Amino acid sequence: MSNVVHIVGAGLSGLCAAVELVDAGYPVIIHEAAGHAGGRCRSYHDLQLGMTIDNGNHLGLSGNRATVAFLSRIGGSNAVVEHEKAEFPFVDLAAGLRWTLRLNRSRVPWWVLDSRRRVPGSHVADYASILRLLSAEPGTKVSDVLACEGLLYERLWRPVLLAALNIDPRDADAGIAAKVLRETVGAGGRACKPLIATKGLSTAFIDPALKYLKERGAVFRYNNRLRRFVSDDSHVAGLVFEQDTTQLKSGDRVILAVAPKAASSIMPELKVPSDDRGIVNVHFRARGPAEMPRMMGVVNGLSDWIFTYSDRISVTISGTDLVGTASCDLAQRVWTEIGAVSRPYRSDFAATPPSWRIIREKRATFDLPPPGGPGIELVHGWPLLHGSLGRRSRWGERSRPSGERG
Repeated sequence: MSNVVHIVGAGLSGLCAAVELVDAGYPVIIHEAAGHAGGRCRSYHDLQLGMTIDNGNHLGLSGNRATVAFLSRIGGSNAVVEHEKAEFPFVDLAAGLRWTLRLNRSRVPWWVLDSRRRVPGSHVADYASILRLLSAEPGTKVSDVLACEGLLYERLWRPVLLAALNIDPRDADAGIAAKVLRETVGAGGRACKPLIATKGLSTAFIDPALKYLKERGAVFRYNNRLRRFVSDDSHVAGLVFEQDTTQLKSGDRVILAVAPKAASSIMPELKVPSDDRGIVNVHFRARGPAEMPRMMGVVNGLSDWIFTYSDRISVTISGTDLVGTASCDLAQRVWTEIGAVSRPYRSDFAATPPSWRIIREKRATFDLPPPGGPGIELVHGWPLLHGSLGRRSRWGERSRPSGERG
């Protein structure tokens, strides 16, 4: 095929689109404003720590067929470790209680019948409360159909939904939350085995994708920020970058694979989500105890999830950027929680944290307005044809969490 597809944005969304296109025989040119690919899903060498870290902790699940298929296609599967079982260790810092949620393989949740597998202190009948959420009417919030309080909510539903949606579950769209639960806990243990890129996100996702694309003729243009489209009536005729302008030929296509704020700067007339949600990741240059689970959920703490690697310990705090908290204070608080969580495995944690790095992503995800509210529209990137701006629709797919849609 001679018609070129220009992809604006070399984050994971742009790379996924590029892989599909080169396999379909299209010539592809990828334009990226930064000097590297990967966006919010990459690794980099941190000078402060003197080591390679990820810019965020991204956990996959075995049931995410798109992720598994993408890794298989680009050759990144060997860089991801799939846990043998769908087991999720938790610790409640306030109660001093530890447990492991153990899902059975099938969709039928037999695990709730076993007190050793379910949330401690919960009863079988408690889990029936989630049925109202799973059958929620469009336009409802989670708090409209689920009592967002109590032991089971704090120890299970809140951690799961907060991790997936990056928003206080009480304010989340019930339809999106229901889909998350159907595709995770509701899909059984076969779909819930954790997938962790133990050698870094770039090793698993980005580097193999770049190699795959370059071998198939894709061209990358870094430090090439798109400023605006050249349009002729309703036609896209060219792309104006900081350094030059690219004229589109008849039949060329453009995919805009960028975050909402970047999209609105390119096309100011767009209505985009304005309510951003942050995520904080705190990395420590320290070895976790060998016996400690590689991933642990934290209840009643500042930390939400603790990940231990061979050379570092990383903590995720969801739904906030903690802009008012000094970095040194934040590092100390998180390190103290790590010490409490790891105490059964190692008792000699120093009170003072080792070298640390805090990454505050202020726009990690976005929140959609309530269904039926003011419309948010985007000219879809697939395809933006020379001669047509394509069809218009609401931003993203409302049935997906913004971390997937964006």
